[in-house]
Amino acid sequence: MKDNVPARRRRRRGWCGAAAAAMLLPALLSPPGACLPAVMAALSLVVALSVWPVGRVSLARAAAGTAVLSLAADTVSFGKAGLALLWLPFEAVALLVLLERVVRHVPGSRVVRHVPGSRVGLVGGLTGAAAVLLPLRFTLHAPQTGIKESVFLAALAFVPAAGATGVGLYLRSLDRRRAHAVALARREQRLEVARDLHDFVAHEVTGIVLEAQAAQLDEDSVPGEHRALLHRIEQAGLRALDSMDRTVATLREADGRTWEEPPPTRLHGLADLPELIGRFAAMTAAEVTLSLEDEVAGTLSREAEDTAYRVVLEALTNVRRHAPRAGRVEVRAARSADGAVELSVADRAGPGASTGALPRALREQGGRPGGGTGLAGLAERVGAVGGALEAGPYAQGWRVSCRLPVPAVR
Repeated sequence: MKDNVPARRRRRRGWCGAAAAAMLLPALLSPPGACLPAVMAALSLVVALSVWPVGRVSLARAAAGTAVLSLAADTVSFGKAGLALLWLPFEAVALLVLLERVVRHVPGSRVVRHVPGSRVGLVGGLTGAAAVLLPLRFTLHAPQTGIKESVFLAALAFVPAAGATGVGLYLRSLDRRRAHAVALARREQRLEVARDLHDFVAHEVTGIVLEAQAAQLDEDSVPGEHRALLHRIEQAGLRALDSMDRTVATLREADGRTWEEPPPTRLHGLADLPELIGRFAAMTAAEVTLSLEDEVAGTLSREAEDTAYRVVLEALTNVRRHAPRAGRVEVRAARSADGAVELSVADRAGPGASTGALPRALREQGGRPGGGTGLAGLAERVGAVGGALEAGPYAQGWRVSCRLPVPAVR
């Protein structure tokens, strides 16, 4: 669907160009007074047929500007009034189509304080007025017409304008119902995921934590190194439960937040890497090193900081799963020459490890069905914040590298 959008825009631009040419070419063979009605008809058709927004110009701004120009052109005398009759029907149809699009698509946000929906009301009112008062461009300047004819034709033009408004309101209500139905379906999906996390995953993780805690009760029968391992398992389980509680709360409370509000889940950053590396080093026999430049932490945006942390977390998890015999793990975070933040997590094979073990394990997903989606998901997440992620063989091991842009200081 997304691939068809550029082609659809090109076709729409072609139609707009053809409509503008059809309106402007007859004006070249007409008296000079025909230029104004021809230009207004071409402009109205282009605005009515175009796909908005175009750059920073939205449908509301384009429609309001066109309506104001049309109303201003009604008061201007451009020579023979009969010249307007050739382009008047085309401009009238374009204004009606534009009125329907405005009523349907322009959001009802507040441009006037304490007046809900004032934007669509203001733009729709201007566009409707331009469509209703368009006959005045002829009746106000023709010698054989007067006030009665102007009022009659304006009243007559009000009927199709009201019809276009009604069609726009009906389609707007259908769009609103469709959006509401989609929101309800997504809410049900979120609640279902929250229930599964709470009832099944959290239950199993709680059982792991309780088993680890119970094993530590008899201190005499548990060696010191095993007790430390059980303690780490307990702490990891408690962190997993805490993170799961926040995730469940986020899924259940998502309906009450706007898109501008930050999610209630905790966001990590580069400043949390030493703690992460410390936990990882305590659970592996490999030599783990962290190179974190002082000026790196805090330079990225809030989302990019959390993304960087997740990249390192996923890379370390893959090392633990797919390269348990790695002899050395190097984590590095530094600024590049152009100011971006570069992250890399590389492992080197230890004694007795095969250099091709990690790629083969990644292809086989470690014997766990459904695995192997972590790096793919991270690549999408990094791309969403404007970065790039690479992963592949490196020396006698594997390396995951990430490049994240630093936002410009306003």
